[in-house]
Amino acid sequence: MKNNKCYREADIKVVKRAEAEDGYFVEGYASTFKPYVLFSDDGVDYSEVIDRHAFDETDMSDVVFRIDHEGAVYARTSNGLIELSVDDIGLFNRIDLGQTEKAKELYRDIEVGNYPKMSFAFTVAEDEYDKKSHTRTIKKVGKLYDVSAVSFPANPDTRIDVSTRDYFNGVIEMERAERLREEEEREKKESLLARVKSLKGGE
Repeated sequence: MKNNKCYREADIKVVKRAEAEDGYFVEGYASTFKPYVLFSDDGVDYSEVIDRHAFDETDMSDVVFRIDHEGAVYARTSNGLIELSVDDIGLFNRIDLGQTEKAKELYRDIEVGNYPKMSFAFTVAEDEYDKKSHTRTIKKVGKLYDVSAVSFPANPDTRIDVSTRDYFNGVIEMERAERLREEEEREKKESLLARVKSLKGGE
């Protein structure tokens, strides 16, 4: 599962051209260090959080900016049009969409709200799971592939990738099995105690 590409939703903000000296910039946090709920099952919230040092060794050598993680490339880190930095909040990105006509068109689409959110694609190099809090902590992000303007951020099928669903489905199945075993053990103990009481009552 650690080699699979993951996708997470983030905020995107247009930098007004007057503020950016007539440039065409968008910016936002591709990831923050706050926990977020990914699933709820049987009254239990399953969460995920990115560790504050998860990006210390991340490969960000050639990150691209796209629409919905596919198709044309509008900017990339290797040509200096995407700036990435990690601060106390998370992984910040600033993207220059002013160098080509198609990139300027995308800026205008974002400006009018056609692409209201951002998503980023990455691989997980190391993680751990806390059963008490039902929280997965991503300790190391292996590679950051792209940041994308997305058209349907509210759709859970686009917000959560297959590998993450598989991960938490496995966790949920395991915890259900544990709860079932605990319930069976409790019922056996109660049944045994009832039999003991019955035998004592018959003496």
